[in-house]
Amino acid sequence: MNLKRRQFVALFGSLLAASPARSVLGDQPGFVEPVHRVANAASVEPTPSPIAAHPLERALEIARNGLQNCRENVNDYTALLVKRERVSGVLGPHEFMEVKIRNRKVSGGRIVQPLSVYINFIKPGSVAGREVIYVEGQNDNKIIAHEGGFKGRFLPTVSIPPTGMLAMRGQRYPLTEIGVENLIEKLIERGSKARQQPDVQCEFRKNARVKDRACTVLQVISPTKVPGLDFHQAQVFIDDKLNLPIRYISYDWPVREGAALEVIEEYNYLDLKVNVGLTDADFNENNPAYGFH
Repeated sequence: MNLKRRQFVALFGSLLAASPARSVLGDQPGFVEPVHRVANAASVEPTPSPIAAHPLERALEIARNGLQNCRENVNDYTALLVKRERVSGVLGPHEFMEVKIRNRKVSGGRIVQPLSVYINFIKPGSVAGREVIYVEGQNDNKIIAHEGGFKGRFLPTVSIPPTGMLAMRGQRYPLTEIGVENLIEKLIERGSKARQQPDVQCEFRKNARVKDRACTVLQVISPTKVPGLDFHQAQVFIDDKLNLPIRYISYDWPVREGAALEVIEEYNYLDLKVNVGLTDADFNENNPAYGFH
């Protein structure tokens, strides 16, 4: 590893890809209201009776329809992504980042629009000013990144593999798995696993909100901890207007009876705007609005 790379490894920190408990987002600057209000949301669709279809069947159908909608009708989007993840048993802080994403589009078995990602880290201060670009199939499929703030004046822009040690430091998933479409795919995978358990519980709730967005909440509880299940409880907030998930939070099984649930991972796509007309320039490190050098 050359000197520039060693310097960057020491300072780069966690590189993003891409959480019943109270979100701390409401206490962050710019978030006057709580990010979610599930407690006040009216439960209008109780879990079906045992003789009905499995309670997760409708949830999986909604997720599959949402995935099809995303693939067919969502070309690109911008959002304020707020996420936190538990890695190696430690729950990291909320990270705030502006994201621009173009979805992968496939026609005739050929990628006609590659997955494209731009990230500008806002806070915490340890990562503020960091910028990241990834375009599928370009730059040898590597991430282009630079540090922000004082460190960014001295450290160079680097190219690193998305699944390498540096890019994965402090992350649950590689950058190639960021985005709403990838989130839906994960939800379908996890829901299919949970569906195999006879005691899984599922409930829909209307009239919840994520900031200013009206949402329907899907809550899934897996009482029994078995190999292959990823969570004890999970909540998915589906934007009623966009028909897309904009918040996902999951919790681990309690360490002992009566103990508070611990967050595994949390992702919030706030101020989501779809089909804004992003261009190649939005994913080019030579864009004069960016700080790559």
